[in-house]
Amino acid sequence: MIINNDTIIKDTDPFIRRKSEPVPLPLSEEDRSLLQDMYMYVKNSTDPEIAERDNLRPAVGISAIQVGVPKRMTAVIVRDTDKNDHEVVYEYMLVNPRIVSKSLQKAYLESGEGCLSVAKVHEGYVVRSARVTVKAYDALTDQEISIRARGYLAIVLQHELDHFEGVLFYDHINKENPWPNVPGAISV
Repeated sequence: MIINNDTIIKDTDPFIRRKSEPVPLPLSEEDRSLLQDMYMYVKNSTDPEIAERDNLRPAVGISAIQVGVPKRMTAVIVRDTDKNDHEVVYEYMLVNPRIVSKSLQKAYLESGEGCLSVAKVHEGYVVRSARVTVKAYDALTDQEISIRARGYLAIVLQHELDHFEGVLFYDHINKENPWPNVPGAISV
């Protein structure tokens, strides 16, 4: 499937609010191919030359609903630093991911969130859990996995999983106080 800025469903289309369905395992070739295309979009979107040529917006994740397929699949590639300040790259092609635990402590991106499906800027903090544990089938490694995520990766996973419920990041922004002081929250 060709995925680019023109084919990604935008928030002006009510389809983006549709709930996604669980994906049967083992993966069909069609689902595996779609997930691979989503993964390649995210990977290529951060290469300026490829992004320019193929009309890609930079991304760290994309969910199937954004390309018109209401299935619980998402591809994520996140560059971050671990607790020892070493660079790490988290790469997943997740099928049926679900959050099984989350911290009470909150976190938010200092600059706010963005989305491939949202062209307009929505200013404000999107307050999420600082840590989550996600269980899923990872098509990249062909196994069931458990991801213990914190900080940026935790925020990205929560953002992508929200898509399965038809929720967009700006739904979480407090309209009366978009930049609240969140006691004890981690700013990423």
